[in-house]
Amino acid sequence: MFFKKFPNFFPQTVFLLKKPNPPAAASQEPAPRPPPPLRPGPAQPPRSYAPRSEVREMKVWLLLGLLLVHEALEDVTGQHLPKNKRPKEPGENRIKPTNKKVKPKIPKIKDRDSADSTPKTQSIMMQVLDKGRFQKPAATLSLLAGQSVELRCKGSRIGWSYPAYLDTFKDSRISVKQNERYGQLTLVNSTSADTGEFSCWGQLCSGYICRKDETKTGSTYIFFTEKGELFVPSPSYFDVVYLNPDRQAVVPCRVTVLSAKVTLHREFPAKEIPANGTDIVYDMKRGFVYLQPHSEHQGVVYCRAEAGGRSQISVKYQLLYVAVPSGPPSTTILASSNKVKSGDDVSVLCTVLGEPDVEVEFTWIFPGQKDERPVTIQDTWRLIHRGLGHTTRLSQSVITVEDFETIDAGYYICTAQNLQGQTTVATTVEFS
Repeated sequence: MFFKKFPNFFPQTVFLLKKPNPPAAASQEPAPRPPPPLRPGPAQPPRSYAPRSEVREMKVWLLLGLLLVHEALEDVTGQHLPKNKRPKEPGENRIKPTNKKVKPKIPKIKDRDSADSTPKTQSIMMQVLDKGRFQKPAATLSLLAGQSVELRCKGSRIGWSYPAYLDTFKDSRISVKQNERYGQLTLVNSTSADTGEFSCWGQLCSGYICRKDETKTGSTYIFFTEKGELFVPSPSYFDVVYLNPDRQAVVPCRVTVLSAKVTLHREFPAKEIPANGTDIVYDMKRGFVYLQPHSEHQGVVYCRAEAGGRSQISVKYQLLYVAVPSGPPSTTILASSNKVKSGDDVSVLCTVLGEPDVEVEFTWIFPGQKDERPVTIQDTWRLIHRGLGHTTRLSQSVITVEDFETIDAGYYICTAQNLQGQTTVATTVEFS
């Protein structure tokens, strides 16, 4: 260690140590002169003179010893204290600053809040294949008519949804069962009319009240292909589609072949109606969707499908524009007479103008109700055209009281209700 720090010191030291004193050559030098005679005077102490070479040799050895002691101390402590630098305090940064630019690495931190706020949806549906094999069904399946389908959804309480056609006619070909660990839906002897979406979901129940678990669902849309049937069969040869200005309208031209090309046509004047994606779009699961219906869309239309070199025309659809926007019933009430004599008959009429495809329910409160006074109530409805092709549904309810008596006098209250709300109106009938 010492030799690394002082590489040039040792040769000089060796030189100084090995340099001999000049030898005494008596033969070459003249004989010393005799000392001068001593003069009388005060006596002085004797002086001692050390040779210069010996003094220099002592200094060298002393310096060498100090350096060796310093080296030994450094080996013991294991640290070399740099010259003119103070010792670092515990925890002090020991990294020397440099001018090198280093791009900081920013650790990727997952946003736990965003991940937790949106629950992950878990698919719980499985399709049972032959020989007990299972697979997760794709978003769409194509099967031949006549094949059986078995779907299972994991969970102790499972809800199901399937084409309304199967539920409307209480078809025995479909069965739904709930087992201990899964729900099971089975469809046998399938037909092209069964084409549609089959879905399931888990249920969260508290007693008899259950709600849908949005995190555990499953669905698949199944095309049942049948020879000679490109369209899903319709129960009638002519159907009505109402165009409401405040919501979408659908012409239900659904096909049984996934690869079929479908177009929409107007009967008169005969022309193709383009599905431009702005006003009209085609959805294979629904049909042609009118995004913003208006009066110019009304008329008779039909669909044409082409697949595998075959073509087919659907049933016709009458598009009727609705004049009344959706909302609670617009209700009026009118009595045949507001003053009735004893023994006469009286009728009170409650009328609602609304959307053609929205049903209305009527309820009555009348004076003789507590006394169980016999009355006659009759409900009717029909479609009316109000010019410019606008169509409205006229719903009416009539309450009739025969042999009017004193207990029949008072308020006749009618309440009309639809899916959007209810409206209550009243009128008085007096005894005269």
